Amino acid sequence: MSDSSRQSRIHDLDATLRVGKHGIESVADELDDQLENTDLVKVKFLRSSRGGTTAEELAEDLAEMVNAEVIQVRGHTAVFEK
Repeated sequence: MSDSSRQSRIHDLDATLRVGKHGIESVADELDDQLENTDLVKVKFLRSSRGGTTAEELAEDLAEMVNAEVIQVRGHTAVFEK
């Protein structure tokens, strides 16, 4: 997939998961399931999930939990790929 094609797909994706006050552990299984069915998943990190950390750090931790790769973090939203 070309870089511009991938960026276009990422732009058109809707966030299908939201990480809130219960943290990344509460969405790890769901992210894993979604990555089994589709190649890209967009996750939004709500303010209550961030506490004293950044969306980038949370995204890396979540990716490690589900053995995925962080493709992009923009603002409070990350895109994952398996």
